[in-house]
Amino acid sequence: RKMDTDIGISWDCLCLSFTCELMNQGILALVTSTGCASASALQSLTDAMHIPHLYIQRNGDGSPRTACQFNPSVGGQRYTLAARPPVRLNEVMLTLVEELRWQKFIVFYDIEYDIRGLQGFLDQTSRQGVDVALQRVDRNISKVFTNLFTTMRTEELNRYRDTLRRAILLLSPQGAHSFIQQAVETNLASKDSHWVFVNEEISDTEILELTHTALGRMTVIRQIFPLWKDSNTRCMRQNHRISSLLCDPQEGYLQNLEVSNLYLYDSVLMLANAFYRKLEDRKWHSMASLNCIKKSTKPWNGGWSMLETIQKGNITGLTGTMDFKDSGSNSHVQFEILGSSFSETFGKDIKRLATWDSVQKLNGSLKESRIENGMQGVTVKVVTLLEDPFVMVAENILGQPKRYKGFSIDVLDALAKILGFKYEIYQVADSKYGSQLPNGSWNGMIGDLINKRADLAVSAITITPERENVVDFSKRYLDYSVGILLRKPEEKINIFSLFAPFDLAVWACIAAAIPVVGVLIFLLNRLQSLRSSSSQNAPGQLSNDVGSGTLHSAIWIVYGAFVQQGGGSAVGSVALRIVMGSWWLFTLIVCSSYTANLAAYLTVSRMDHAIRSFQDLARQNDVDYGTVRDSAVYDYFRNKGINPLEQDSTYAELWRTISKSNGMDYSVSSPSEGIRKVRVSLGLRNLVLNFKCVIFYHGNISA
Repeated sequence: RKMDTDIGISWDCLCLSFTCELMNQGILALVTSTGCASASALQSLTDAMHIPHLYIQRNGDGSPRTACQFNPSVGGQRYTLAARPPVRLNEVMLTLVEELRWQKFIVFYDIEYDIRGLQGFLDQTSRQGVDVALQRVDRNISKVFTNLFTTMRTEELNRYRDTLRRAILLLSPQGAHSFIQQAVETNLASKDSHWVFVNEEISDTEILELTHTALGRMTVIRQIFPLWKDSNTRCMRQNHRISSLLCDPQEGYLQNLEVSNLYLYDSVLMLANAFYRKLEDRKWHSMASLNCIKKSTKPWNGGWSMLETIQKGNITGLTGTMDFKDSGSNSHVQFEILGSSFSETFGKDIKRLATWDSVQKLNGSLKESRIENGMQGVTVKVVTLLEDPFVMVAENILGQPKRYKGFSIDVLDALAKILGFKYEIYQVADSKYGSQLPNGSWNGMIGDLINKRADLAVSAITITPERENVVDFSKRYLDYSVGILLRKPEEKINIFSLFAPFDLAVWACIAAAIPVVGVLIFLLNRLQSLRSSSSQNAPGQLSNDVGSGTLHSAIWIVYGAFVQQGGGSAVGSVALRIVMGSWWLFTLIVCSSYTANLAAYLTVSRMDHAIRSFQDLARQNDVDYGTVRDSAVYDYFRNKGINPLEQDSTYAELWRTISKSNGMDYSVSSPSEGIRKVRVSLGLRNLVLNFKCVIFYHGNISA
């Protein structure tokens, strides 16, 4: 504790020293991200020097944040503005306790957590007659549980186990994970346990670790920030372009940054906005050059004017709306409440149950919905869209309702058998999966779910972030990637394809070489016969039984050697041996080249497709292409194609073709129509298809 105190004092002195150095060089405003102790020291300094101070409270060691206690400002003029909203966790926890109707629970808090931050929460629960127990958790969590078993009797352990059935964890993510793990391993947790983890900062990975560790139900409260739906303005803040790594939710970098860093970014943006308005109003003040050490130093005379300009402004940044209209602090904050169902097993799914913000308070329901107990005998209205092989029309009997079959229908039948519900199924009227319209409404199956025309939807549909905001999806049970469907080229039979490996000039040279070499051999053989004095052959015959001495016999021998069928007996003349050896070498090279070129030609002719990627598709003009209108892939190309920050121009070119005449020229209304167009088209037509097949529902299913 002594060492921690010394480090804190040294850090405070370092912050003050650095701030004084900045003031000496010249300063307009100060933005800091520190703990409460350093902030309090900086507040005294900035109040005395009249320097606007935007302060972002930083968490320590991952523990939940508590409100900082600042010193009263001299003269009532406070120059410190809280860029990060005040701690509202008490209000969210109180709402959760009221929704769940808890009458008894225990709160575990970190050793780093300031218990004074719970005072308001404890006062409210006490007035409502709720029994709340508090227990501090040391860093050595295993020692905590060891002490329980060594100091408590069996009856006391049973009562403690009953207390753990409802628990709120004000711990760091790592501390909560270790705590729950120890509770499960020591058999103090049960399938009826309900853990509520409360912390503004926790990543998706840490949430999954907590959920998979816990036995029973898990609820997580964390701070979230609104995502910009318009892809054109998502990366623009106050006419400033933001790196796509920060603003694009698909990149995932925004979720990995600390909350304090996000508010730090927006605070700088807030100051830039204030400086711009100062220049625009021609009320700019020279920078303050102040000396902290000299007692005779007078405060900056432009500080109050600059502070008023900052307080009157507002921006929309990475954290949403930021302004200081509420008593010098940013009041805009939103929380997400995630939860899993009661389960005897680990590895449960977790989903969003509700949201909480400073204006509308709770939006959603936190009550446990045990669907398996409430669907017996319920008739569910199901909307679907035909898509082979997932949903198809079966044989229909005249006068009876239309029947369906397919993979998704088999899954629906299995669910109905397990849960005991009945269903009525119908096809969506506009034959669309569902996309958001310019006025904010939805068409297709998603629209039917939102408008309560259907309770459940079954089809081959892609999970997208936009759809997940308005409906709940099951786990995906099949994945398809985006592909290009091309009409298979017709195979043309060419009887002269055997001549394709060589050019016509090569064939002409080979045809001319055979008689020329034949004549040469004939002449050499005749000369050898005339000069040979001891020849045993009659005149007019080749020596050494090569064959008859006629010209056509010599040509026949050359041709036989060319086609590798032999060429008669061996010759004895040196000249003939040289000529025949050269000819054999020539025929060996020609035949080997022909065989290799013929194999390559036949292989390439089967693989001769000019389009193998989206880049190839965008560069060519011979092939018309499109996709299914108002589908996930259609929206994907639209978002990529009209995004000004997209560096790859391929998607812009693809979108220009796909969206021609609002998608009516080349795009189709359904995949089956696209496949039919590809098959019957005279030229090559392309259809981009993408399926991620799921079953999804919206709201409560009722009769």
